[in-house]
Amino acid sequence: MTGAEEHVLLHVDGRAAHITLNRPKAINALSHAMVRRIDEALTEWEHDPAVETVVLTGAGERGLCAGGDIRAVHDDARDGDGSAAAAFWRDEYRLNARIARYPKPYVALMDGIVMGGGVGLSAHGSVRIATERSRIAMPETGIGFVPDVGGTYLLGRAPGELGTHLALTGGRIGAADAVLCGLADHCMPSGSIPAFVADLAGLPVPEALARQVRQAPGGELAGHRDWIDTCYAADTVEEIVRRLLAHGDPAAKETADTLLTRSPTALKVTLAALRRARRLGSLERVLDQEYRVSCAALTTHDLVEGIRAQVVDKDRTPHWSPATLAGVADTEVDRFFAPLGERELGLAPPV
Repeated sequence: MTGAEEHVLLHVDGRAAHITLNRPKAINALSHAMVRRIDEALTEWEHDPAVETVVLTGAGERGLCAGGDIRAVHDDARDGDGSAAAAFWRDEYRLNARIARYPKPYVALMDGIVMGGGVGLSAHGSVRIATERSRIAMPETGIGFVPDVGGTYLLGRAPGELGTHLALTGGRIGAADAVLCGLADHCMPSGSIPAFVADLAGLPVPEALARQVRQAPGGELAGHRDWIDTCYAADTVEEIVRRLLAHGDPAAKETADTLLTRSPTALKVTLAALRRARRLGSLERVLDQEYRVSCAALTTHDLVEGIRAQVVDKDRTPHWSPATLAGVADTEVDRFFAPLGERELGLAPPV
């Protein structure tokens, strides 16, 4: 069995085809080979009339998927030429777009930890189910990176400025907040998942859902909409931080303190990417933009340093450069959005 075959298990049960991410010790972190295997399976099942539904789950107790294999990205950015990471993102983002347009129901069980690339595999699906165990996040600014896998598209469409808050802080949310922000559609108890999956072998998705879906436990974000929408409506990260510190709500000040631990460059590029994503419209155009941003990040100090601090050495003390928001020039932010010429992702048709 190859690595990809071990790490992505495929089987068909009745009318449902199943993808199980199977790297439980790594919370099912996504490798390039895994992306390719998932894409091949989707091609096969798209043209198989016996398959009516595709179901995505993660092995183990901890979560669906903790994201892409960022240690490999770190090593390529530090020691290689970035081509391996760029090739991984090219195939990953194409898969994200494919999931969003898949012609059959694509059911993602977002149980436990779902972050980064895991959001890309699940939140573009047509049926997205969270549980009381769900911890969903796009935590890229904490590693000197910017939300990708269509994350700026999804968060840009969240109500008010909730998506801006989640993108800049990298905060984790539960089921109710995931539904509020448009990252999930339904909630069911994690204990109901086996029965739901079994039902999908013989039932259409709406009937299987009706048996198990429950009201999500209360979320937190709705109660913070006042300061979130007011503070994050600012045009710059500096002004967002100033408003958070001045607002008076203890949660706003705590959020400002969190932002000041993140990569200043990543914060500024993330804000620009989100605002641009809202204007771009289609997921494909946003993914094309994210590919430019991600490739530019490969050449930065902060991406290597952030992954080193959080994942490699785990000292949790990244030394960002520039170290302050004031030190990040607008021209540096603009560089992340520069066209790539022949290296463009090219998902959206030319305008």
